[in-house]
Amino acid sequence: MVQTLSNPSKSATLEDQILSEITAEKCIQLIKELVPTGQPGCGNSIDPEFPMPHEEDISKQVGELLKSYGLDVEWVAAIEGRPNVVGRWNDGLPGPSLIFNDHLDTYPSCDPQEWDMSGHNPYNATLHGNHLYGRGTSDTRGNMVCQLIAVELLRKAGVKINGELICAYTVDEERHGKAGSMHLLNEYGLTADYEVTTEPTSWTDGDEWGIGIALAHSGLCVVDIEMTGVRSHIWRPDEGVNPILHMAQLIETLKNTPFTHEPPEIYGPTQPSICPVRIEAGKIGEGQFTPPSCKARVWVIGLVPGMTYDSIVADMQKVVDEMTSADATVQATITQVEGETFVPAYVEVSKDAAHVQALSKAYKQVLGKEPVLYRKNAYCDTLRFAHSGIPSITFGPGEDGWAPVNEYIDIEKVVAATKIYALFLLDFFKVEKS
Repeated sequence: MVQTLSNPSKSATLEDQILSEITAEKCIQLIKELVPTGQPGCGNSIDPEFPMPHEEDISKQVGELLKSYGLDVEWVAAIEGRPNVVGRWNDGLPGPSLIFNDHLDTYPSCDPQEWDMSGHNPYNATLHGNHLYGRGTSDTRGNMVCQLIAVELLRKAGVKINGELICAYTVDEERHGKAGSMHLLNEYGLTADYEVTTEPTSWTDGDEWGIGIALAHSGLCVVDIEMTGVRSHIWRPDEGVNPILHMAQLIETLKNTPFTHEPPEIYGPTQPSICPVRIEAGKIGEGQFTPPSCKARVWVIGLVPGMTYDSIVADMQKVVDEMTSADATVQATITQVEGETFVPAYVEVSKDAAHVQALSKAYKQVLGKEPVLYRKNAYCDTLRFAHSGIPSITFGPGEDGWAPVNEYIDIEKVVAATKIYALFLLDFFKVEKS
């Protein structure tokens, strides 16, 4: 049974009543409850070789919360033990449909001994000043709390919405996989008129305090490059071809090579460029010899609309061909990494779209200024919803630093974002205000 708001003043407006319930204490409590659930099993590495995670416990917890708010909830799984949560609020009144989205998996935690801000336990959400530390605080259970509390308080207020709100919280996001939003969109048939993902949007390249609204996302591509050589003894490098040296030359050249593209309306903070994440060569026990090959895994990030896998590889291959022309001993092969490792960018949602306008209005009401509208660099489910034809945007208080350890979220930003989401829902669904 849905509870009513506590002790509302007769003179208080509906907005005032709801906003008064959004406190730092309430936000911290729910984040602390969500952060450790299902861990470390929710750690989901982008490496396809890494074992897949299991998000069932956090999925159940979030789904039960939505049920306690009075939403109709179902769990939808492509893989056993990895259910997505779909909660619906529909009062039978005509109006637009809107998806609220966030994901249930997290990054792996790395070495617990490095987590000195949370007692060397990545899942012990710990407050220091205004920052709450722990894996998943910023990416992205702390952001999810903003949507959950906003929905909870509107339900407690007993309002009726004109349209339908669908809370779709997904698995498999960190690996860009098919078991999460792609399954909901392509197999389950999830759709709506608009979509908002609550992922970190604080890296706006100019707004000091942060929390922008991402009207689009950059794409990504992951490739493996293998450079082959000729083995030789370390004392006779003149008799061999050292592929490590050639790989170093190639990476350095690619770092300074522009990728072919048409300038978009908005770039992300990082323009199209490479980021190597792994280089492998040689074997233990063969240290007296140069290796026969050198392999590198390279991300191409900051993709903009129009860039394709083929165009990216063509640009990289051109660099390889130029190196080979200058030195016939250079031999390199570029291959795509298995899995969902090419995700194209999408064109910016119009700033005049209904959800952008309503969110911007709520932002200004809470923070007293206009939000920064920008293109977010990182992957999230927003890309999948946008590719399906839904106007999709991203807004959340988390930090876009994606810290390997000592991840944190700013509680002041969480409170502000929660208030913005509550006002956004009231406005977007044309809720009558007393």
